[in-house]
Amino acid sequence: MAAVLACGDGAALSHESAAELWGIRRGSRQLEVTVPRERNPNPPGIRVHRRSIPATDATLYRVVPVTNPARTLVDIAHRLPAAQTERAVNEADKLDLIDPEALRNEIEAMSGCAGVPALRQILDRSTFTLTRSELERAFNPIARGAGLALPQTGVWVNGYEVDFYWPDLGLVVETDGLRYHRTAAQQTRALERDQTHYAADLTPLRFSHAQIVYRREYVLTALTRARRRLERERGTGN
Repeated sequence: MAAVLACGDGAALSHESAAELWGIRRGSRQLEVTVPRERNPNPPGIRVHRRSIPATDATLYRVVPVTNPARTLVDIAHRLPAAQTERAVNEADKLDLIDPEALRNEIEAMSGCAGVPALRQILDRSTFTLTRSELERAFNPIARGAGLALPQTGVWVNGYEVDFYWPDLGLVVETDGLRYHRTAAQQTRALERDQTHYAADLTPLRFSHAQIVYRREYVLTALTRARRRLERERGTGN
């Protein structure tokens, strides 16, 4: 609070200092405060950023004027590696400070800010959903590359409609369209599906749509290893 007061009217804690206050990133080494563009304070030990601060970009948290979580993530995204930015997004989501799908729309109003492209790329890769036909077009070549035959799709197994199924191997692959912000009930249903398949002597694997599109080699390796193990166990390998 002292840092904000030292910078005068209209100041707000921002950047990594704001991220630390919100609990989405630790280890801020310098106090950072944003002030209105027309002001130019120079208090010792504080890094001052001068820019217009829309009223919607700032709030009070623990009585401290601070940039809101969305603006804070935009501010830190341009200076951090993508993996660290993604961890900050995950922390903000876990703390219920943001909804990543809503955040994707919210940052469009900040499109002139340096951190928006990096943050948009992370959110696009992690919150998009493929249609069933798009999913099959993306997944089937990976499955063939792993040495698997074309799967049955959209069939019912153990009371659940599954995405991909190989009955000869007892392999079920389920996919998740959204990585972020799954409710407790949604998580429970996904766990119960996998547990039901496992109890029926099937091998359930679960991938996100983003993994299928952006981490093809990882999915290919996982499927290849699963196929080899299941062929050995069932005596169907060459």
